[in-house]
Amino acid sequence: MKTLSILGSTGSIGQNVLEVVRHNRTNFKIFALSCHKNIELMKLQCLEFSPNFAVVSTHQDAKKLAEHLKHKVDTEVLFEEGALSFIVQHADVTHVVAAIANSAGLKSTYDASKAGKEILLANKESMVMAGPLILSQVSENNSRIIPIDSEHNAIYQVLNNEVNIESQVKKVILTASGGPFLNESLEKIDSATVEQALNHPNWKMGDKITIDSATMMNKALEVIEAFYLFDLPKAKIDVVVHPQSIIHSMVEFVDGSILCQLGFSDMKIPISYALGYPERITSGLRGIDLTTIENLSFSKPDFQKFPCLKLAYDVLGKTLSHSIVLNIANEIAVEAFLDKKIKFNQIFVIVNEMLSKLKNENLLSIDDIFSFSEFVGKQTRFYLQEHYKI
Repeated sequence: MKTLSILGSTGSIGQNVLEVVRHNRTNFKIFALSCHKNIELMKLQCLEFSPNFAVVSTHQDAKKLAEHLKHKVDTEVLFEEGALSFIVQHADVTHVVAAIANSAGLKSTYDASKAGKEILLANKESMVMAGPLILSQVSENNSRIIPIDSEHNAIYQVLNNEVNIESQVKKVILTASGGPFLNESLEKIDSATVEQALNHPNWKMGDKITIDSATMMNKALEVIEAFYLFDLPKAKIDVVVHPQSIIHSMVEFVDGSILCQLGFSDMKIPISYALGYPERITSGLRGIDLTTIENLSFSKPDFQKFPCLKLAYDVLGKTLSHSIVLNIANEIAVEAFLDKKIKFNQIFVIVNEMLSKLKNENLLSIDDIFSFSEFVGKQTRFYLQEHYKI
C-alpha cells in the first residue's frame, strides 16, 4: 500500500488525485492533506479520508478546522511553517503529491527530494526555479520524480523503457491547445478580459494556470521543466499547437519513429499513471473512441501572438536566475491581471522588462534561490507600482 501526503488537496489537481484514490481505495493510505484556505472542502476531505494530519495556513484556520473535526476523525491539524516539511519527510510517507500552486510549492518539493520520497510532481515551478538542485537531491537520496502535468507525463510514459535518451531521442514535442485566443486577432488578444482569458476550451484548471495557458506562458514553463526533467538541450524540445488536446506530447526517435500518448483532456489520466506506477490503475474514465475523432490538427506556435512562449528558449542555457525571474515576475503580473489592474498584453511586457533588468546571480543553494526570489518579487511589485500605479 502506498502512503500519500497530498499537498494542495483542495486545488484542481488535489481533488482529482482524491477522485482517483476513490476508485482504488485498497491501494492507498492518506497520511496527510494540506490546503491554503479552502477550509470547508478540507473538512469534507478529512471526514472522508481520515488522514493522520491536515495542514492549513493560519492558526485561525487550524482552530476552525480542528473544531469541525472534533470527535469525528482522529486527524491532527497543523499550521506552523514547518508543518509541510513534517508531512513530506515523515518516515511513514512513501509518496508526496506536490500540487501546491506556483513558487509556494518549491520548498515542500525540495524537502521531499531530500527525504527520498517518490514525488508525483504537478508543481512545474519547482523545476523551473530549482531544477538542478532538486534533481541532485533526487539522485543523492534515491528518490524519483513522476510528472503529473499531462505533457511531461506523456513523455515519461514514452521514455520509461528507453535505455539511452541522449543517443536515441531526436526531440520531444510538447503539445499546446493554444488556449482561448488561438484563432483571435492580435488586437482582440491585447484587449482580452479576465473572463475571456479564463474561458479555456478544453481544460478545467485553476485561475492562474488558465491565464498562463491563454498567454502560453504555461507552455514556456513546461519547456523549462522538460529541459531539466529529461536532461535534453533546448534544441531538442519543440512545441506544436494541437487544439483538440487528444495527443498530450510526442517523442521523435533517431530512426524517424514518433511515439505519443493519447487520452481525453482530463487530469485523472496522468494522475492515475503516476499514482499507480509501475502498474496501471483505473482512472475512472473511459478510453477514446477513435472512430468519433474527425480531425487531429497541428501547427507551429505564433510567437507574435504568444511572445511569452519564446521567453523559455531565451532563458534556457543562461543562469538559473533567469528562469526564476521569468516565473516570479509572471506570477505577480498574472495576479495583477486577475485583479483587473493591468491589461492582458501587459503580462508579457512586465515579465520581459524584469528579465531585461536582471543581473546574473550565481545561485548555489536553496536558500540562495529563496532570497533571490524574494528580491525579484519586491522589484517586480515596485515596477508595477511605478509604471502601473498598483
